[in-house]
Amino acid sequence: MRTHPGILKTAGSALALAGSLALLSVPGLSLAADTSVVDQGKAIAFDRKKGNCLACHQIEGGKLAGNIGPPLVAMQARYPDKAKLRAQIWDATRANSNTIMPPFGRQQILSESDIDKIVEFIYTL
Repeated sequence: MRTHPGILKTAGSALALAGSLALLSVPGLSLAADTSVVDQGKAIAFDRKKGNCLACHQIEGGKLAGNIGPPLVAMQARYPDKAKLRAQIWDATRANSNTIMPPFGRQQILSESDIDKIVEFIYTL
């Protein structure tokens, strides 16, 4: 049985396309792999549907920032221990039971990975 060369070429192209599309759905593999963790954290913090930090905090580069919470400036001076900053974002009620800041980690509003990325961004402010 002879196979037409055009069929092999089309089949090869289809396989190459399928392989490329499969790479897009591999967990942990992102097209934005070259985006730094700090940039990813900034994107989450500024995302009105995710971190939404701008709803309450003024952050350099942010638009339509709120003023309910303190401005996020000099964060390394305010939180020399990065773990305390992470704990504050994870559940601010542990340090202040009267806070209105949502417990992003405790209530699973954000994933652990998202919180880590936000911490890396906030720590640069």
